Amino acid sequence: MPDRKIADVVRASPIFAGLADAELRTLASVARAEPVGARQLVFAEGDPARWFCLVVSGRVKILRQSRDGKEVVLELLGPGEPFGAVAVVERRPYPASAQATEPSVILKIPQDAILPIAERNPSLVREMALMIGRRLRAAHDTVKSLSVDPVEARLAAAVLRLAEREGRREGRRIVLGFHVTRQMLADMTGTTVETTIRILRRWTRDGLVADERERLVIRDVDALRALTEDEPDA
Repeated sequence: MPDRKIADVVRASPIFAGLADAELRTLASVARAEPVGARQLVFAEGDPARWFCLVVSGRVKILRQSRDGKEVVLELLGPGEPFGAVAVVERRPYPASAQATEPSVILKIPQDAILPIAERNPSLVREMALMIGRRLRAAHDTVKSLSVDPVEARLAAAVLRLAEREGRREGRRIVLGFHVTRQMLADMTGTTVETTIRILRRWTRDGLVADERERLVIRDVDALRALTEDEPDA
């Protein structure tokens, strides 16, 4: 990736919005763009936090292993979104794994470049705190949902989260801007691919969603939202 493109990616990230030009140039000068293949790990849970990462293109999922060995996806990140930041600044191992869901490009900034800039710029630490707060709330909601909500409610909540972050409204419909696999939805909701397929088929038959050119289309947002509000089974 050309140096100018790397500088543009750094400047465009909201997490660096409060930094002076000189600090941005410093980060851009040491950053490197790394292509990763689908299902390739960017880092694993417990690895030393040596890199602050930004998604340039593609998608990355943040995941952990449950006690029974199942993969639980805590977040799905797209272009422009940072990850690994808090572990880098706090000098602790990565608390979760990061894995590309499709061919992606990741911008990686070394820890020894981020730390002195973070120490000089409280705005950077503040942006990281806001980011981790949002993600902790989302992770808490995910874990709580896995423990108490029925599968259909969990799946509806996951689809609505993706629609809110990644959807493009077309009239009364919302179209997700990337291909969401059944496996990805299953991992996000702690269920099997077979169950996910069965529920999506029923939603398609009932007019809640549709598949168009490998894009998931939400046709009835209110109906999906109602599913998330159903009381869990006793």
